[in-house]
Amino acid sequence: MRLATFNLLHGRTLSDGTVHAGRLADAVAALHADVLGLQEVDREQPRSGHLDLTAIAADALGAHTHRFAATLTGTPGRHWQPWHPGTDDTAPQYGIALISRYRARHWRLIRLPAAPMRSPLWVPGPGGGPVLARDEPRALLAAVLDTPAGPVTVATTHLSFVPGWNLRQLRVAVRALRALPAPRVLLGDLNLPAAPTRALSRWRLLGRAATYPSPAPRIQLDHVLADPHGADRLGPVVQVSTPAVAVSDHRPLVVHLDPPR
Repeated sequence: MRLATFNLLHGRTLSDGTVHAGRLADAVAALHADVLGLQEVDREQPRSGHLDLTAIAADALGAHTHRFAATLTGTPGRHWQPWHPGTDDTAPQYGIALISRYRARHWRLIRLPAAPMRSPLWVPGPGGGPVLARDEPRALLAAVLDTPAGPVTVATTHLSFVPGWNLRQLRVAVRALRALPAPRVLLGDLNLPAAPTRALSRWRLLGRAATYPSPAPRIQLDHVLADPHGADRLGPVVQVSTPAVAVSDHRPLVVHLDPPR
């Protein structure tokens, strides 16, 4: 069973700043993931050619189970507002997604509020640089999946870049997941290095490898975590990889597990 997390940077290639559906599909297909958590996902955004990036990624994996959860309406960094119930689904949206080759028994979505203060943020790519940005609302998207290890709760999230606030969100996420069946796995860009992630969550880090920035990774911001309760049913980790792909400023993190038969 292969679990992966990937911050897409809305499918953008750093070298030329463009988004191509085929390039994104090739990057996702190369992961061979059974379950994939995605962050910085666009839908109907002009900057990404009005593409549905979740659908492209699901098709690339041959996965029929997938769900997109919008956190913003409008274009991040420009004119946007928090997503709210009743938002026009044809409007430009941005958020996270969970894709699975396994059937989902049920889904759960938890909203995580944005930090109340602005904070420095590095914008990657041509014309990028440091900016003082307001934080965005976040979300935790979870599903109970029928896997070779039996029912497994898998969730994805993209936590705040604001120091301290991301720790608070991680605490909320872990607490919320405890209400769902074990084993439990969290995939995501937590905007936190390994040590504080492990210390605060008390969950196992299934993969230890630098993921950011993609050309020459120096730090791990992207994680695959497992709740120790019931984690033995997932089996041992047999491989961890961070393949170099053509899109994003993050590398995907892929963890290959061997569940007991």
